[in-house]
Amino acid sequence: MTNDMYAKRSLKVIDAESNDGSEEYKRQVHKQLSTTRLRTLSTQMSYRLDQGNGRCIYHVGVEDDGCHSLLGYSAVSESAWILESIARGLNAVVIGRKMIQNEIEEGEGRLRLADHPPLVIDEPSVLGVGGAILDGVTVNEDSKEEKTEEIINNSDIGVKKGKAHKLCTEEGSFTRCVLTIQMIETHLLDPSPLSMSSLARSRADSRSTSFSESMDGSMAATDLMDKAKGTVTVPEETKLEENQSVNEPEVISVEETLSSRNIRVAVVGNVDAGKSTLIGTLTTSFLDDGRGSSRTAIMKHRHEIESGRTSTSSSHLLGFKHSGEVVVGREKHRANRMKTDDEIAKMSYRIVTLMDLAGHEKYLKTTIHGVSSGMADYSLILVNSRHPPTHMTQHHLNLCCSYGIPVVVVFTKVDGCPEHALSTSRKEVAKLLKSPEINKRPFRIKSEADITTCIGKLASLAPTIDVSCVTGHGLALLRKLLFTLPKRRRHEKKVGRPFEFLVDDVFNNVPGVGSVVSGFVNAGELAVGSHSYVYVGPTDDGTFLKTVAKSAHIARINTTHVTSGQSACLAFSLNKEQRKKLRRGMVVVTESPTSTKEFDAEICVLKGEGTTIRESYQAYVHILNVRQTAYARDIKIVNTNNLGLPPSHGARADPDGIVLRPGSRARVTFEFAKRPEYIRPGMRMLFRDGRVRGVGLVTAIPSTAS
Repeated sequence: MTNDMYAKRSLKVIDAESNDGSEEYKRQVHKQLSTTRLRTLSTQMSYRLDQGNGRCIYHVGVEDDGCHSLLGYSAVSESAWILESIARGLNAVVIGRKMIQNEIEEGEGRLRLADHPPLVIDEPSVLGVGGAILDGVTVNEDSKEEKTEEIINNSDIGVKKGKAHKLCTEEGSFTRCVLTIQMIETHLLDPSPLSMSSLARSRADSRSTSFSESMDGSMAATDLMDKAKGTVTVPEETKLEENQSVNEPEVISVEETLSSRNIRVAVVGNVDAGKSTLIGTLTTSFLDDGRGSSRTAIMKHRHEIESGRTSTSSSHLLGFKHSGEVVVGREKHRANRMKTDDEIAKMSYRIVTLMDLAGHEKYLKTTIHGVSSGMADYSLILVNSRHPPTHMTQHHLNLCCSYGIPVVVVFTKVDGCPEHALSTSRKEVAKLLKSPEINKRPFRIKSEADITTCIGKLASLAPTIDVSCVTGHGLALLRKLLFTLPKRRRHEKKVGRPFEFLVDDVFNNVPGVGSVVSGFVNAGELAVGSHSYVYVGPTDDGTFLKTVAKSAHIARINTTHVTSGQSACLAFSLNKEQRKKLRRGMVVVTESPTSTKEFDAEICVLKGEGTTIRESYQAYVHILNVRQTAYARDIKIVNTNNLGLPPSHGARADPDGIVLRPGSRARVTFEFAKRPEYIRPGMRMLFRDGRVRGVGLVTAIPSTAS
């Protein structure tokens, strides 16, 4: 009998299957499916979608060698529905479902290929496309329902209107199906994807019912899907309100979300505080296993993964919907694939950009630069609850408060932490917060009501939250706090100023593009194109390169317009020699570019370790994205208090000139040691010589001062 079956399955209808490419052949997908088997099918479909750049074709009822499987309509139709449900779990929909019959006929006691053309019927998608936009055409559920009703009225099975032919569902009606599956953006997919376990349970519950016994395959599939999701019938008014709330985010501009509704949060703390683990847990919505599984999802370099120590600054998007629900950053059925920034941005109403900064003292320079150039609205100070705060915690607090950034203290690793150790850590942190340099009062958050209480008072309060990335304790409150935080920096008010783009990183020789720089739009707006002339610099000799901004990307989304408050990438038209001159710390402007080696600044020397500053004092200066060694050429004592810092004290005259002590305030003329830089009055600065020594404000450029 088996040999006869294999002999019958020798009628080739299409070419043999290839291991590569976007086409997959399936004889039949049986009802008795375990979760493991469903996950295997999901991985296989994901591979075919990747091979076809988001589109794949499934041939159901066909052997791997291209021969007809000789299955009936019921088996093929049910297999097609299961594959469509799996596709929905991968953020994909079926845009084409062709049922093919009358290819095989019986003659002279054996089966053979028919001489006449086969019967090809286009059936509607069982689960619909959820209002998705495919190939520029919007397909909504109403049109799908009208088409389904039209088909049911013409046939009990599903036949095109106006056609005399109909599909046969009797045994011996050899059928095969061609499914065209298209991946779409998740925010365009109205119904929620069906989980693998729910699909397996729904199949187990429906084993006693034949798929072809229902009035129509699409109606049976819809009933099974509703049963698996646990949905109930609701009044039409409620459905309308739900549809309005679901469709509401679709009218939101991605550019607006990434600018006016984007809050930038710097995450700092000691080396063992769990910064990368917390960011990985928040963005992926997957709990940590206690051995670093969450941090590996966001780390950039191999040595970081091996050592568990972050050495570079990186940004990660945490998206929220209108309701405050988190947009999961890791795909449900492809756990090893993280969603890209453009996918998260398109699905989100509000975005929190989490900046992962290094915690080890060895990388303090990198951390200071990240805080200086990151334009952070708020900062998360992470403290390991099992150990008291270290001197690095104090440095990070001083650093954030020096830039006027409100802080939120997060006690991590509270799972399994002894109560006395956690209590000691809280007391030590409270002492640091109440010190004269910080001058903040700790406020412990235990409920959502506490979040409402502290919002708006962050200038004097420092909220504290206990979290665990292993058990999930406190993560819901932390997400709620991040969603509730108001935007502090109003970059949209700078749109009327001249365009100013701060270069943070440079990528030369990008294939097919050329030179690309990434950074932050600090002021103004720019429309890129063939006539968008900009100045990039300054170079080592202080000059600027005039070039064309060809294109721009925001969160990997191609755009023609960038505006103040956005992190973007710009592509320039530069020759080989000009590309060599690009470096970090440059600026892109559209008018009146100037550079200088000298500038005046009002500074305040921070209290702490002994620091003596006099003329010719050499320090490393951070001014936004600019970082370079500078010398103090001239020092003058001032008594004004423009920065809101303590009045001058401790400065004294010396035979060699004025000497500044901790707490002193003065007006100092600095000179860069290596090359000119682009700076302007009003920029905040920080200088250090190993540790942070003081902060200040650029007041004038000698060449342009009156």
